[in-house]
Amino acid sequence: MLVGKIKNRVIIRQIIILGLCVGFGWYLKAKLSPQISASDMAEGGEPAVLTQKLETRDISPKKSYIGHVEAIKSVDLKPQVSGYVEKVLFQEGSLVNEGDILFVIEQKRYLANVELREAELASAKANLVRAERDYRRQSSLSKQNYASKATLDTSESTYLQAKAAVAQAEANLELAKIDLDYTEIKAPITGRIGKAMVTEGNYVDTTTANLARIVQANPIRVAFSVSDKDILNMREMYKPGKEQNPLQTEIILPNGKVLVNHLRSRFTDNEVNTNTATIAIYAEYENQENLLIPGNYVDIRIGLKDAQKVLLVPQSALAQDKNGNYVMTVDRNGNAIEKRVVLGDTIGDQQVVISGLQSDDEVIVQGLQKVRDGMKVRAQLVQSEPEVL
Repeated sequence: MLVGKIKNRVIIRQIIILGLCVGFGWYLKAKLSPQISASDMAEGGEPAVLTQKLETRDISPKKSYIGHVEAIKSVDLKPQVSGYVEKVLFQEGSLVNEGDILFVIEQKRYLANVELREAELASAKANLVRAERDYRRQSSLSKQNYASKATLDTSESTYLQAKAAVAQAEANLELAKIDLDYTEIKAPITGRIGKAMVTEGNYVDTTTANLARIVQANPIRVAFSVSDKDILNMREMYKPGKEQNPLQTEIILPNGKVLVNHLRSRFTDNEVNTNTATIAIYAEYENQENLLIPGNYVDIRIGLKDAQKVLLVPQSALAQDKNGNYVMTVDRNGNAIEKRVVLGDTIGDQQVVISGLQSDDEVIVQGLQKVRDGMKVRAQLVQSEPEVL
């Protein structure tokens, strides 16, 4: 019995606490909600009303797509000669310019090879001079019948071989210089370099994997796909020869930041994907602040540059009689003024106003049924709730 009494007491206590919480909640709601009370209506004989300012909104149609950020140019650095890495001359993750020296592979062997080839070329040129002189001498003697035809032929052959030897030595020297140049690995493009895959002291050759990777940071490309219908509509709106592109492109970054009109150029793929009925668009953007990172996914929003702004009136402010739609506004003197309106499309809980209202009008949204045209009222302005996109 004692246990049952304790349980009943606990239940009664919980019910009392719950009732107090509910009552306190209703009390807060009554205090915080801007409602018109009976005393407000009675005081001074002027009805109290709630008013709201009209909202101006851009209703230009916009299409959203998912875009993938990619570098226009990217380079994987690979060694063209073998040797130990002597120097790494860049900071990982930094911006490098075209022509910057990034890696140096040991150069002594390649310098020595260049000197060897230069010596071989000098020797070949000396032999060519001697062979040329001998050939000219034998040619002169042959014309005077002092040298046989066989001797002249041998001299000519030696001369031609010497010329070929010089050409070969020059080619060998050029190859040696190329190999020497390859010991300095330079940036072929301007861009951001990543991690150094090989550090100083490591041996590399032509079979070694990437030393590092450079991706172009500015400009940058965003690829996205649109339906075949959308691309036809875009081409209809933006025809070659038009003075200005009527379309505006917005990029919404992962953190919510919006980039507007950074577009430099765009081109479309040359065929529609038959599986998805879409076509790829590649758009090139300025990226001075490096906010577009290769590999990121972003939202692309395309619409008209010229905004189509309209006035919106809350549906709670609308009334209707035999003559059509009207609203009640409050002027600077606190008088209720009836205004006839022509309405357009419905957007959420508001309606487009085609005519009849100005952007600075305040319309009555509560207490409308107790107000007549020209009546003095006590108005309290309330803020409209922002639209959730």
